[in-house]
Amino acid sequence: MMKFWQVLAGLVLSVVLFLFPLPAQAASSSSVTRSIGSQELESKNYSGQSLVGAEYTNVNLEQANFSNADLRGGVFNGSVLKKANLHSSDFSNGIAYLVDFKGADLSDAILVEAMLLRSTFNDVDITGADFTDAVLDGAEVKKLCTRASGVNSKTGVSTRESLGCK
Repeated sequence: MMKFWQVLAGLVLSVVLFLFPLPAQAASSSSVTRSIGSQELESKNYSGQSLVGAEYTNVNLEQANFSNADLRGGVFNGSVLKKANLHSSDFSNGIAYLVDFKGADLSDAILVEAMLLRSTFNDVDITGADFTDAVLDGAEVKKLCTRASGVNSKTGVSTRESLGCK
């Protein structure tokens, strides 16, 4: 029964955000992330770090390395993660709203119950990624299903199964 309410809450939130999208600047109230300059974060190495609950709003994280990082509950709003390395990172229960993941490496990443609305996933590597109960735009799911393969090394879940691919 709890699972039903979680799914229902996710669907209601998805509909509200789709009908009334927030500008990227309004999506977070974090003053810390707004004060950090984009150039400081581009190509930065966060690999293996514990970044639980960290917030990144309207920043350029192009080519940043988050491989093996603990990003659980993290927030990326209106940020650029082009060609970022998120290999084997754990982004469970995270939020990525209006994020550009073009060319990113999400292989073996855990995105369980993540909210990934209004984000784009062009040319990403999702081999072995686990999207179980993640909320994504329908068009993005279809796009990801065309390249979905592999099984996550930590959760044992197939990428295709986690996306609900046919």
